[in-house]
Amino acid sequence: MPAAATPMRPRAVRTSTRRMMVRRTIMATIIMMIITMTTVITMTSIATMIIITAIPMLMTTSKAPPIGDPGGMREGEAAALYRLMTWLSPSFPVGAFSYSSGIEWAVEAGDIGDAASLRDWLAAMLTDGSGFCDGVFLAHAHRAATSCDDAALAGIAELAAAFAPSRERRLETSAQGRAFIEIARAAWNCDGLDQMISGCDGAIVYPVAVGLVSAAHAIPLTPTMHAFLHALASNWISAAARLIPLGQTDSQRVLALLEQVVVSTAKRALDASLDDLGSATFRADLACMRHETQYTRLFRS
Repeated sequence: MPAAATPMRPRAVRTSTRRMMVRRTIMATIIMMIITMTTVITMTSIATMIIITAIPMLMTTSKAPPIGDPGGMREGEAAALYRLMTWLSPSFPVGAFSYSSGIEWAVEAGDIGDAASLRDWLAAMLTDGSGFCDGVFLAHAHRAATSCDDAALAGIAELAAAFAPSRERRLETSAQGRAFIEIARAAWNCDGLDQMISGCDGAIVYPVAVGLVSAAHAIPLTPTMHAFLHALASNWISAAARLIPLGQTDSQRVLALLEQVVVSTAKRALDASLDDLGSATFRADLACMRHETQYTRLFRS
């Protein structure tokens, strides 16, 4: 028996259905475009708001810190820091690299052989030896120069020169002091410096020279003291690094371990009078005396 024939839809109905599908497609496309445009407009508005909000913040953070800001640095403080970093840098040509303060003999004698023994030796020199004494001379020279007391400055300079325990130690401190003064006059001269220098009758040893020049430039005493003792310890470590030998990392470890020693020595030297001067590092003084008779030497002291 033949299958029943599928009834044919009228042509008008098929056309109407296609038109309805086209309209739905168009409406869907329009709705998607509206949603997209709305999203873009919204994102643009948000971005604009962020920019408008951020601009004042950026302008605020890019401004220089106010004068009273504890985190800022005044022009005079920046200049003082710049000069101290220059004058007490290893590259400042006072010839500090030529001297070891007796460390060369101590290494040959076996007193210093590694980072630990070097740290102990230098801590004693800072606390009870030439480090403390030089700090006291620097402080009193700075105060005398600041107050324009020529008589006191001359007396301090004479006492400091006489305080060297050996001929090589005197050569070390007087040669560096003379070089420091000459370079300060040539490159860093200022009003009153020549008068202060002329007030010292005789040799100007290194700590007195540093105190005098920093006072002439109106650099405060406390940062000058800390910078000087740091430079002193750094030069001693540099000499030991070439003698032991000592690696760069161990050298920095020794310097880090001496931080509190330098800080405490600086505080004692700032509070000390000339009557507090004295040294108890007899082995270090003997090392300076015996150095001149060593058979082979890299350093002048």
